[in-house]
Amino acid sequence: MTRVLGVDSGGSGLRVALAQAGVLDGPRTAVSAEPVRTGRDGIDAGHMLEQLVPMARSLLERDGGGEPVAVVIGAAGMATLGDRLRAELPAALAAALGVRRLGLAADAVTGYAGALGQRPGAVVAAGTGMIALGTDLASWRRADGWGHLLGDCGGGAWIGRAGLEAALRAHDGRRGGSRPLLARMEAVFGPAADLPGLLYPRTDRPAMLASFAPEVALCADEDPVAAGILARAAEHIAEAAAAVCPAAAEAPDGCRVAVTGGVPKLGDPLLVPLRAELARQVPQARSVPAAGDPLSGALLLADAVATGRLLLPPHPTMLYVCDGTGQRIRTSPSG
Repeated sequence: MTRVLGVDSGGSGLRVALAQAGVLDGPRTAVSAEPVRTGRDGIDAGHMLEQLVPMARSLLERDGGGEPVAVVIGAAGMATLGDRLRAELPAALAAALGVRRLGLAADAVTGYAGALGQRPGAVVAAGTGMIALGTDLASWRRADGWGHLLGDCGGGAWIGRAGLEAALRAHDGRRGGSRPLLARMEAVFGPAADLPGLLYPRTDRPAMLASFAPEVALCADEDPVAAGILARAAEHIAEAAAAVCPAAAEAPDGCRVAVTGGVPKLGDPLLVPLRAELARQVPQARSVPAAGDPLSGALLLADAVATGRLLLPPHPTMLYVCDGTGQRIRTSPSG
């Protein structure tokens, strides 16, 4: 039996899926709630192996033993913090699991594959932050993902911060304020004067800001300020999609755009203007729901690597496919 293994490593922990090549529905899965550590040298390869190898062995034993023909690992921070993974994992996984084909991918790439498969298009991951990734199957394009201080425009932290600013404007009596948002801010966080002391010392400021995004959506039906914040968020998300989506000439057979993450769950106050903005700014693409998540994307890529049918473009840091010695290997029909 030819089996493939997909791995998703992120802030909520490590997830592993095992399936038969060509039959990816209903994979066996294992989950660890402990996130892989990141230090001064980047993502800790040793800590990942401590969790991944026992999880993979357990899945393989439950499925009759043997070795996976290919493994793809999608990890948050792979593009910028993945040097140790690229240096240490190929030989370590070859020795521990017999892996001969290994793909190391940024989580944005596995998220893309999960959402759209191996098609040209764009995926915008809009959660606490916001990043867009697109491809014409020849190269990758990225937009935003610069963090809550410099970008992530249209993401949850951006929406929450804009809502809190409007609340504080109402508290001060400045233009652009929102009394409904002020009421919700005080109900959630307490008096306005206490908010800086609650927010600024925290190490999870983006998450705290993003926690107010649903309050903005709740106020949007009756409050034009809240509705305007979500309309601007929709503009930013569509701008990012437009920046990375292939032009019509680059994808003559058509392309797709999907928006994933928690922000679309804010509902119609965001989705209605977002659909309009995508149609206006990305007319060459068809807007579709995401087919799957980053774990399903990692499994799909592992299957493509196993069969030599990888269509998404390789990249030194975003999607690197190698053998057990770390040497790049042929992974696509075109080479």
